Amino acid sequence: MTLFDIVHLIQESESSTALRESQYAFPLLEALHLLGLAASFGLILLTDLRLTGLLLKRIPLADLLNQLRYYIFAGFALTFITGGLLFWAEAETLYTNLPFWLKVGCMVLACLNALYFELKWGHRASQWANEAVLPRAATRAGWISLSFWTLATVFGRSIPYYL
Repeated sequence: MTLFDIVHLIQESESSTALRESQYAFPLLEALHLLGLAASFGLILLTDLRLTGLLLKRIPLADLLNQLRYYIFAGFALTFITGGLLFWAEAETLYTNLPFWLKVGCMVLACLNALYFELKWGHRASQWANEAVLPRAATRAGWISLSFWTLATVFGRSIPYYL
């Protein structure tokens, strides 16, 4: 069974059809997806701008992350759950949609950047987290994150134009 066969089975399922054809469910999912995106990316934007040294230099990075972490993860959870349901509703269409795959690729790279940063530098963060100017690796991670999350958002918003 190929990936397209699986996508076709999802597309033809009753739940996919019900979501896709619902007058209220699909638009509600889209709205919740955008709210989750605004919460998660908006707060990541603040932390990335702190990492790059462009904003909030006087706020210790550790304090910023501790205060925003719950909301970032809640926004991500909402975004990923609703994104999965939106994919479920239009699986076959999205399978052939280039901006969708570019969005997914950028999201994977952004997550890998965050994971690498956490594993490589996270244990040292307490040494420099209160500094106004952070190490080059932290600044680089911030720029990479900003780039990939911005591209993921742009590609995500362009998906409907390539259906």
